[in-house]
Amino acid sequence: MTTAAPTSSSRDLPHPGRGEIRLEAVLHAFSDPMRLLVVRELAADAGELSCSHFDLPVTKSTTTHHFRVLREAGVIRQVYRGTAKMNGLRRDDLDNLFPGLLDSVLDAVTRQAVRLGGS
Repeated sequence: MTTAAPTSSSRDLPHPGRGEIRLEAVLHAFSDPMRLLVVRELAADAGELSCSHFDLPVTKSTTTHHFRVLREAGVIRQVYRGTAKMNGLRRDDLDNLFPGLLDSVLDAVTRQAVRLGGS
């Protein structure tokens, strides 16, 4: 008995498999304050958030770019749910590949925000 391969739609977004995630790409994704804000909010929520949830002080095209960098680096997973593009942090993959990295980055971002008077 053969099983048909799942069909992919034009709405499927490419993501690296766990084994394809590279440290350099993850660190690059973490190198921008807007992307760190997205990662921080996703980590605090521990679920999925829609793109429209994020009110970044940049243009829509720049916001789209930031989400693409995070997705292509393997930091987030994006899926369509109806008309909404939902975003979830790939914590399990990141923790498996780079133990402690995500928590260290999130801790450092929080400490920096406190030090600089932000939230």
